[in-house]
Amino acid sequence: MGHDSGVGVLDKASLLLSVLETGPASLRRIVATTGLTRPTAHRLAMALEHLRLLTRDTRGRFVLGPRLGEMAVEAHGDWMLTSAAVILPELRDRVRADVRLFRRHGDRQVCLAGAEASTDPAQRIATGAAFPLTAGSVAQVLLAWEEPVQLYEALRTARFSAATLAGVRRRGWAQSVGEWGAGTATVTAPVRGPGGQVVAALSLSGPVGRLSREPGREYGTVVLDAAIQLSAGPNA
Repeated sequence: MGHDSGVGVLDKASLLLSVLETGPASLRRIVATTGLTRPTAHRLAMALEHLRLLTRDTRGRFVLGPRLGEMAVEAHGDWMLTSAAVILPELRDRVRADVRLFRRHGDRQVCLAGAEASTDPAQRIATGAAFPLTAGSVAQVLLAWEEPVQLYEALRTARFSAATLAGVRRRGWAQSVGEWGAGTATVTAPVRGPGGQVVAALSLSGPVGRLSREPGREYGTVVLDAAIQLSAGPNA
């Protein structure tokens, strides 16, 4: 991504944000990576944190803030979220598992909506929360139908292979165990927009003891059917 808009302060802010796309970073690392002076980097980071474009992790490192995820939700439009408000709770109640909708935003997966069955706060994921596209069934679905060049770049840091994504394309869904915790199983299917492009991923997750270590065998079709309903929009 370029950082030469002609507006100096925006270019510096963009450069700083790009460092955090790969994960948390200390002020020292931001300075070393961007070449910004420490006072400039600190001033920009404080301003971006005030705007909720940055926040801090438990170690005090800077991370991308919740406002970025919220903007991704807003930019996606209302049609899919209108359907999700009905379809996600229905699927949750049917399977008694957590159901979430994710969208790709750069090299992150952003939670657009959720219907939680779990009462464990550690298993809950807030709307707008963002995670790397490096592991798990959601990342696999959001990347499986990408163009070859983008797919090649994504696989350089992913913990799954091109063969894994070929299997996702063949079946129409992905599964993983341990994505949200050692005892959690997940199965995910693509939501498509006009023209068949994958625009989101619908994910079902729950305890391995109930969903099994091969959740796709039992729930793949169920999740895929719900994803197709979401693809059709509010009038499905």
